[in-house]
Amino acid sequence: MKSDTIIFNLVLDACVRFGLALKGQDIIEFMAQSGVVADAHSINIIAQIYAMSGQRDEIKNYKGYVDRIPVALVPHYQSFYDSLLSLHFKFTDISAAAELVLDLDRHREALPLNDEQRPHLVSVGSPNLKNGLKMRILPEQLDIDRPFEAERKEDLVAVRNGKFNLTNKALAKFIYGYRRIGRIGELSKLLLSIQEQNASLGRYHLFLCVINACIGVGWPETAHDLLDDFEFAGAAIDSSAHIALLEAYYERGMLKEANGLVKQMKKSGVLSSCFDKTTIFTSVLEKAATSERSSNVSFAVEYSDLTKMLVQTMEEEEKSTPCVLYELNTSIYFFCKAKMMEDALKTYRRMQEMEIQPNEQTFAILVRGYSSLHMYRDITILWGDMKRSVTRDNLVISRDLCESLVLSFIQGGYFERVMEVIGFMMDHKLFADKGMYGYEFLKLHKNLYRNLSASEARTEAQRKRLEHVREFRKWARID
Repeated sequence: MKSDTIIFNLVLDACVRFGLALKGQDIIEFMAQSGVVADAHSINIIAQIYAMSGQRDEIKNYKGYVDRIPVALVPHYQSFYDSLLSLHFKFTDISAAAELVLDLDRHREALPLNDEQRPHLVSVGSPNLKNGLKMRILPEQLDIDRPFEAERKEDLVAVRNGKFNLTNKALAKFIYGYRRIGRIGELSKLLLSIQEQNASLGRYHLFLCVINACIGVGWPETAHDLLDDFEFAGAAIDSSAHIALLEAYYERGMLKEANGLVKQMKKSGVLSSCFDKTTIFTSVLEKAATSERSSNVSFAVEYSDLTKMLVQTMEEEEKSTPCVLYELNTSIYFFCKAKMMEDALKTYRRMQEMEIQPNEQTFAILVRGYSSLHMYRDITILWGDMKRSVTRDNLVISRDLCESLVLSFIQGGYFERVMEVIGFMMDHKLFADKGMYGYEFLKLHKNLYRNLSASEARTEAQRKRLEHVREFRKWARID
């Protein structure tokens, strides 16, 4: 029913707005178990939740169906493609990112609307799981009269006149990514293809912006490589790009490169043959001398939005999560869903041996995997690892993960650990739901130690457990 879909959309959207990725994954699984059909809004929000969790394979399960939507619905899937592109960058899969960008508008015009309205089945998690969940989806179902509008951010992908365009942030990530692996030629091909598909960008304006941005962050050699590739492809580049590059070479004392560029400019006809090298050299130096110098950015070009975004990308990459962590998390997630906890633990231990710091998603996957098999003692070991990581400032634990820990420890009867996690939540000002935890306790341990006094405890361990149970009852206001 459409009303059920709307309710799920509202809850999922709230998870995105409040950054509750773990809770969002629970809702996605519950939606699949309930048999509720996901519409266009659902798919977009689900993609955002998966992007928050670094679950690229899960989004890719939907891509084949979303790619077949007709052009009339393209603007409504901007968020989906934005999320998938962000994960390609997180996994440093620059080739997949480029392929996605080139495929966005390709062959879509000829696709008609499908009036059959028959739901497709999409795997929640790996399609290789024997008893995995399936989500029923209708990518072409879109209710205009809806009680909410899902939050849409044009972070990497924007829609203009019904077509997808890259934002400056996405362009910056492509420039940085290709330069990092030394494949400038592929960057040139990508930019040439983007320019060809999007005439609205202005004739060769994209090339000029990219060249100037590279010069602006101090990469004149990269700018020169791009300039050569564009000219070889027959693109008429504005002479201002050559002059800006020449200024950058002189500024850095790269006279050999500057003289080579002057010869190239004369040969291509950018400069009239009546100008000799001395005249050009003097003119450029005079212009450079009157420009305001910057310690970080070349004064040869304007500090454009793309240049700013490229600088920001460089700073973010220094602090970014290593892509291998996302890959290992994907493996752990598969093993946990397949109930192969020994393999999940081996992958987790290998992560530690590689000195890769597990993140919250790593621990959340493992906690839920162990909890689904009632292996609560193993969760106490994970909790110890988490505390050590927090002490070293290597991990931030959210309320979502704390909630999973508390519920698991209540189910397993580890009340000392229950109070430890609750104490952690209080110290970090995280909301602890007394009603939820109290309900879980009463459902499983209603009469636990209710009529037993401390003096009647048979062992020291039982006496301490009694204290922790009473402490929890008092905190949760039970009895």
